[in-house]
Amino acid sequence: MEVVSIVLILLVAVVVSGAISRMLPIALPTPLVQIALGSIIGLAANLRVELDPELFLLLFLPPLLFLDGWRIPKDELLKDVSTVFELALGLVLLTVIGVGFFIHWLVPAMPLAVAFALAAVVSPTDPIAVSAIAARVPIPKRMMHILEGESLLNDASGLVCLRFAIAAALTGSFSIGEASLTFLWLALGGLVIGVAVALSVTRAKAWISDRFGEDTGSQVLISLLIPFAAYILAEHLHCSGILAAVAAGVTMTFAEISRQALPATRMRRNSVWDTIQFSLNGIIFVLLGEQLPGILAAAKQTVRLTHHANPWWLGVYVMAIMLALATLRFAWVWVSFRLTLLRGREDVPYRNPNWRLVAAMSFAGVRGAITLAGVLTIPLTLTDGTAFPARDLAIFLAAGVIIVSLIAASVGLPLLLRGLTMPAEPSRQAQEDEARVASAQAAIKAIERTQHRLAEGRSDADIYAAAGARIMDLYRERIDSRSQHGGDTREARKYDQIERDLRLAGLKAERDEIFRMARGRSIGSEIAQKLIRELDLVEVRYR
Repeated sequence: MEVVSIVLILLVAVVVSGAISRMLPIALPTPLVQIALGSIIGLAANLRVELDPELFLLLFLPPLLFLDGWRIPKDELLKDVSTVFELALGLVLLTVIGVGFFIHWLVPAMPLAVAFALAAVVSPTDPIAVSAIAARVPIPKRMMHILEGESLLNDASGLVCLRFAIAAALTGSFSIGEASLTFLWLALGGLVIGVAVALSVTRAKAWISDRFGEDTGSQVLISLLIPFAAYILAEHLHCSGILAAVAAGVTMTFAEISRQALPATRMRRNSVWDTIQFSLNGIIFVLLGEQLPGILAAAKQTVRLTHHANPWWLGVYVMAIMLALATLRFAWVWVSFRLTLLRGREDVPYRNPNWRLVAAMSFAGVRGAITLAGVLTIPLTLTDGTAFPARDLAIFLAAGVIIVSLIAASVGLPLLLRGLTMPAEPSRQAQEDEARVASAQAAIKAIERTQHRLAEGRSDADIYAAAGARIMDLYRERIDSRSQHGGDTREARKYDQIERDLRLAGLKAERDEIFRMARGRSIGSEIAQKLIRELDLVEVRYR
């Protein structure tokens, strides 16, 4: 009963934090509000959640990483794949090694393996936290795509490095050759298992759906189970469950293209996954806030590990680690952009990156849910049963890095993003228009065939012809407006905008009238719900 109560309290806190962040007059990111609210809960309710590292890792990371891999735009990721890999792999390795040695030098009492573990957990970035920070200042799309790709890959690479560091701390030894072979097995095995699980499950459910029909609820539940299946199977075979979850998510995109689900299934599944993502990310930050009173209360004891007496030294260590992370990221982003993203033509091989662009990408390296989830997975004890060295100190420093990075980004990122433009890229409007025209032409042909088949041999064939003509006129209008040779495309865009505004005005009036009739008992609630759902589906298209 107590566990259920704690879960419900955490979920209510996530909902309340979202409302509070929208009410605030300043653009305070939701994660900071959730941390503050969690701290209040921890102090007021004296709530203490004992987090099992393995259970925490299993419950939170697979679905979040799976969803990131599923939803990330693949074409945009491939376009800047070199930049993404440089940030996600090169920067992570540099951070683990460079910041790891720096932390060990800064806090000699922290063993080198634990310092590497801490450096590994603070290396991944969190694009969800960045989106929350920049909610009132639009992020350039290409920049956001790079951040999403970086986060997807550096989550996996950072957590794999964490696994090596923990293993070294547990065993007391580390071999580069053995670690390289283990890494290959972890990475390749995890990727293969993730792809295999996603493909086998989607093919099996497609085979069943084709022969016996599709149940929307079952399809949604299956999509929720896939990341856990991939993660557990990979871990059972001593591969990387994190990479398996990511690979399964990426595979889902291509599996869905070849094996289509019902529209109702896609809509419900998207809604469920949006709720899962919102809830899990929120709970992680609320849990961080809930743990803070205990972490701060133990600060005096924790600081003794560093051979200091004043707890303020912990704040100094957090700021020093943040400065090291920021310096490394700024330098790496500058080099990466100079070599890849901002590369010009062959006759103009290099251009100096805009310092605001580099600074914005550096500030966008916010630490969030994955960092907290990773640091909480550090074992409580060593193999001999003794306490894991400097675990509380690592958790304190990781929590401090998360909070300071959120505050720094919430102040600096909006200022840097204001008026910032990414390097020019070709418009995809022509591809969109071509797809709309092709799909409209296919629809007209299908309507003609269906109309003739339905009206064949009937005395009221003219009714079928009139209905078909009315629907085909809508598609022909789309073809005329989207054709590159059919007139001014700018005028067509303006026409679309005007039509959108008029449609939305009409839909709002329809909805208001249905609600009025429902309140006056002119229509029943079941009819009202059906009509409102139809209007909502149409409005989603125009919004």
